Amino acid sequence: MSRLSKARGGPGTRVLLFFTRRGLAAAAGTNPERATEPLEVYAHAPRLLRAYGRFEQASSRRGSMDTRYMALATLKASTLVTCPYCIDLGSQISRTLGLSDAEMLALPRYETSELFDATDRLVLDYAVGMTRTPAVVSDALFTALRARFSERQLVELTHQIALENMRGRYGVALDLGAAGFSEGMVCALPEPRE
Repeated sequence: MSRLSKARGGPGTRVLLFFTRRGLAAAAGTNPERATEPLEVYAHAPRLLRAYGRFEQASSRRGSMDTRYMALATLKASTLVTCPYCIDLGSQISRTLGLSDAEMLALPRYETSELFDATDRLVLDYAVGMTRTPAVVSDALFTALRARFSERQLVELTHQIALENMRGRYGVALDLGAAGFSEGMVCALPEPRE
């Protein structure tokens, strides 16, 4: 249960929640009752909710970056921020995008796991660097990423990691729990806090 109550909202909010629920069900392949809880809390500030909804809608459009890399980066950021809702949803969406249970469970030790290739590791290093507080992305890491990805792909990847950090920190601060997207299935493990 969240630290804040769900806001009922007006007709616009109910329409936004309806379409969000439908979109999440399509992306995750499941539709748990608490799927839209973060937005139901956001509904206390309707203008922010509408703006956030447009932001998410624009962010969800398929770009030029391979979905595997986007899934790895998003899920790694979620596990570092330790947001239960984000890890739950991210694990299920990553599963639908082809990440295996073994890969999800190996994320904490991706540097040495044989399940990840050199490009996977670069993407995961980038997610780790961006998610640290303070964020630390070395010139060497960025040069290695530039050798593999276009500038457009790097903007998309950077945006996705930053967005997941925002989602996760919102979820942690408001104590949003797992919604049940990965119920009964393997879920990525949160990283231990230092």
